[in-house]
Amino acid sequence: MKRLVLITAATAVGIGGTAVAVSAGVGPETTANPAAASKISWGACPTDVTGGSYLKNAECGQVEVPLDHANPTGRKISVAVSRVKATDRANYQGVLIGNPGGPGSAGLYLSGGLASWLPKEVAARYDIIGFDPRGVESSKPAISCYPAYSDPVRPDYVPRSVREEKRWLARSKKYADLCAQKYGWLLPHLRTTSSARDLDSIRTALGAQQISYYGFSYGTYLGATYATLFPKNVKRMVWDGNVDSRNVWYQGQLRQNEAFERNMKLWWAWTAKYNSLYKLGATGKAVEANYYKVRAAAKQSPIGGKVGPSELDDIVLSAGYNTAFYVPFAQALSAWVTKKDPAPLLEWVSEGGGDNGFAVYNAVQAVDAPWPSKWRTWHDDAVRQYKSGIRFNSWSNTWFNAPIHYWSAKGGKAFAIGDRQKAVPRFLLVQSTLDAATPYPGGPQMRKLFPSATLLAERGGKTHSNTLNGNVCLDEKVAAYLTDGTLAPRRAGQGADVVCDALPALNDPNPGAARTAGAGKGKDVPIGRP
Repeated sequence: MKRLVLITAATAVGIGGTAVAVSAGVGPETTANPAAASKISWGACPTDVTGGSYLKNAECGQVEVPLDHANPTGRKISVAVSRVKATDRANYQGVLIGNPGGPGSAGLYLSGGLASWLPKEVAARYDIIGFDPRGVESSKPAISCYPAYSDPVRPDYVPRSVREEKRWLARSKKYADLCAQKYGWLLPHLRTTSSARDLDSIRTALGAQQISYYGFSYGTYLGATYATLFPKNVKRMVWDGNVDSRNVWYQGQLRQNEAFERNMKLWWAWTAKYNSLYKLGATGKAVEANYYKVRAAAKQSPIGGKVGPSELDDIVLSAGYNTAFYVPFAQALSAWVTKKDPAPLLEWVSEGGGDNGFAVYNAVQAVDAPWPSKWRTWHDDAVRQYKSGIRFNSWSNTWFNAPIHYWSAKGGKAFAIGDRQKAVPRFLLVQSTLDAATPYPGGPQMRKLFPSATLLAERGGKTHSNTLNGNVCLDEKVAAYLTDGTLAPRRAGQGADVVCDALPALNDPNPGAARTAGAGKGKDVPIGRP
């Protein structure tokens, strides 16, 4: 799925990834990685990276790992890591490694990010580690196939003719071909299982017998892969916004489309509630109609010369991810409709940012699992969903994944996630019931696959991966678990083990008020331009 336009622990939300490494069918690995990584030479961290401001108190380095873990003496690549060291040595809890999602999201900043978002007394007990997965940003190499691919103005996501659809197909093929030309040697090795083995190489390089892990969005799938391969190397884990492993990855995109249609309608209804302020319509249906009217006009004449229909969809999509965007995007849309002022929308245009995240997103999902071999399947599913009323995301999500149709490295059978030996210690799953990027069924499914997991549901929560974001009920349970392993017991049945209600101040924001005292500054506060 597409990236969020903010620095958050759920920065990019792929519906997930499961890997097919050469040894993907093997059982748990409980000893140190035979391709043990070298010691880390720590130094200053870069500042010109995603979330660089979080790295001011961190130290950074590189961990050398095998390109192919089945050939540990062969070609090497490296994974960028960062560390904020524990200060409470008397209550030291070991290493806590974070992953923000994606696949393709940079996570180097998460050492400082988690240190900032967790209660100070909790963060002080851990050496907190961030890392950029293989191929991402500060890791070497970091792949980039066509940096200007997403620059405005792009064709309309919704093709109105065979010619328009072929235009997108040609773009997608060109992108895949360029990736193959530049990184054909690397693409077969960007599986989630490869990243999970990199994670164990990081553990070895840190000299840790076990790790704790905090994964958001796709990071839950990476965590599940690691726990399946290395169950005895796990101490504690928090997975927030869980991928449904039954749908990796193609079916997962279709389930996302349904969930985003619901969440966009929730935003349009919220906007209508404040029609006296935004003047976009007195009902959700009226606001929705107004949005599509603006979208159609933008195809004929892009807003500010840069916001066509596809750019407009990408901007407001974040309101479906995160209620923190309700106010700024309603304001931006209102400014254009009522004043013909393009400036607020233009501030959110993604331009000149490169394509590293997009490249890795496609690369991982392409090799993690099989995708439909015939374009007709993709086309028919998009048409079916669009005609059924799933208008907002059906075609845009299709094109976001379309390079995979032409990818040079193909996926095989998906890696079997789950704790077959019941060796994973007790850990915490968190899932918001109205999460669109990772729909709610992913939480109960992970709970089923891992008998030691406790599922914490945020009832009514519309924000993706919403821990560490101001909901005290959620965050206190995360803090208690990371402090000393405290967890609610599992209940009988397949539902949630414990429930927190979504915080009204976050879930239904008041345009006239800032985040309230009960909703402290959290990880998902919008920060402006992507």
